[in-house]
This record gives sequence, structure tokens and C-alpha cells, in this order.
Amino acid sequence: MVSVIIETKNAEEALARTLAGLVNAAVEGLVRDVVIVDHGSSDHTREVADAAGCSFLENGSLLDGVRLARGEWLLLLEPGSRLLEGWSESARNHIEALPGPARFSRSSINRPRFLARVFGTNNPMSDGLLMSKRQAMALLKPGHGAGDLARGIATRRLKAEIVPANRA
Repeated sequence: MVSVIIETKNAEEALARTLAGLVNAAVEGLVRDVVIVDHGSSDHTREVADAAGCSFLENGSLLDGVRLARGEWLLLLEPGSRLLEGWSESARNHIEALPGPARFSRSSINRPRFLARVFGTNNPMSDGLLMSKRQAMALLKPGHGAGDLARGIATRRLKAEIVPANRA
């Protein structure tokens, strides 16, 4: 049903944290496969991905990762981000009811302070991105990454929470 795609570079520990949060959804049948799009890691990122049973694209592009994904829906995450309990049910409900893209809500514990939200730089991938593979293929341009895809796209907010990578 859902393919998870994670772009990495030297993120072995962060990747392990993110993958651990996907196990229950894989057991439930929501997560069909995980594709790691690596941009030249020199650490043990490949070994972490292999141990978790992920497909690993070395020096691949996001477009290659989307093509390799087997699910009809994609969940794009940053290495180090953690989806909190209940995310899979919220994602499943969204997929079944609403065809458009969605992002997770920031965990209230890890939400940036007001001034940081107003004046800080906004990472378009910090809240993850759930969208159909068909829509991703239509919007994704060669050479663009997940941040480019997520930037400026209209999304709904899921009730499920995420702890962004920079706060994990």
C-alpha cells in the first residue's frame, strides 16, 4: 500500500531511528517497502538499510527511488524523523478517504517556539510527506529531491504526530 522513501547521506544512526518507527506499520501491512536513496554515504548507512530489508539506491535520484517503489502511495521522510504512535491509522484513513497529499502534525513537545516558527528557515520535509505515487511522478523533475517536491505543495494535516529529524 505505502512505500517509504528516505534520502540519506552519512545518516546511519538517524536512519536506524526512523526505520524503527516503521516496523509496526510493516507488520500491519501498511508499509509495503522502504527505499533508501543514498547520496554517497561513507558510513554504515548501507548496512543499516540492508539489515532492515530496505532497497538501497547508491548515488540514485529521488525519481529513481519513486520508480523503484512498489506502493501506490509514498511516504517521504528525513532520516532521524520519528513518527509517533497512531500514525499508521491516520495515514490509512487519509489514503482511503482523501486523494491528496498530506503532512504529519508536529509533536507538541517538539514544536518550535513561536519566533522560531515565524523567523526560522522552514524545511519542507520536516513534517514528512504522504502522497500518491502517480502525483509524485507527475510533479517530480529530474535532479530534484524530496525537499523540492514538498516545497509549495498544498497538503492536509494529519492528526498523527512526527518528531522532525532536527529535534529527534
